[in-house]
Amino acid sequence: MSKLFVVGTPIGNLDDMTFRAVKTLEQVDFIAAEDTRVTGKLLLHFGIKKPLVSYHEHNRKYAGDEIIKRLSEGRTCAVVTDAGMPCISDPGEDLVKLCCDRGIPVEVVPGPSAVVSALSVSGLETSKFVFEGFLSTAPNSRKEALNNCRNEKRTLIFYEAPHKLAKTLSDLYNCFGDRKISICRELTKIHEEVLRTTLSEAVHLYNDENKPRGEYVLVVEGCKEEPKRELGISDAVNMAKKLISEGMKQPEACRAAAKETGFSKSEIYSALLEEKGE
Repeated sequence: MSKLFVVGTPIGNLDDMTFRAVKTLEQVDFIAAEDTRVTGKLLLHFGIKKPLVSYHEHNRKYAGDEIIKRLSEGRTCAVVTDAGMPCISDPGEDLVKLCCDRGIPVEVVPGPSAVVSALSVSGLETSKFVFEGFLSTAPNSRKEALNNCRNEKRTLIFYEAPHKLAKTLSDLYNCFGDRKISICRELTKIHEEVLRTTLSEAVHLYNDENKPRGEYVLVVEGCKEEPKRELGISDAVNMAKKLISEGMKQPEACRAAAKETGFSKSEIYSALLEEKGE
């Protein structure tokens, strides 16, 4: 019976491969891989011999149609990415949509995820978060995406490549101001590193002597809500005075200020008269 299996693979440490993932790759008819060379090494490590088809960002249209054709003929396929869960910032998303549109069953075989792994060790708020993936390299789109995130209160997570890391840290600081950030590098690998710092400090971390290496996940503190200042009677009086200066009659101004501040109309009226010395 035809079925697509979305199979998670290790993000660096082969010991993180699950028994179920190995069993699934052994049993499917063929495997759709982001890079057949990378997946080939994984299969070799586990002694798995299966046909591989290339499926990535640049060929997903025609390769996806071919995979769907095979599935429609009753075959089973596992889609994998080079590391982690397929379909997360990955063209596997399109393949799943094609299967759903054609009524082809899709089953997930969970595995490691760089997003959740980085969040869990970040030391930041984990109950609510937003995954933004890779920021656009187009200046206008990049600026728009960051501005849309500026007031996001949930923890923000970004992917970044080493050659763009310094600029991204600078852009984050310029847009968000100073916030806590966890810079996670090479998770689960030999040189795994998690730097817990601030954006103001992060922009000075990398230079010609300390060049970024490996793949990065950036976990950024969400926007902290400014505490609301409690309004006093003087604020209510000033509000009423402003309305009066704009042409509103005193009783109406006191009524409007009362509605906005919570003080009663009579309290504002009395304070206004007292200020005038009446």
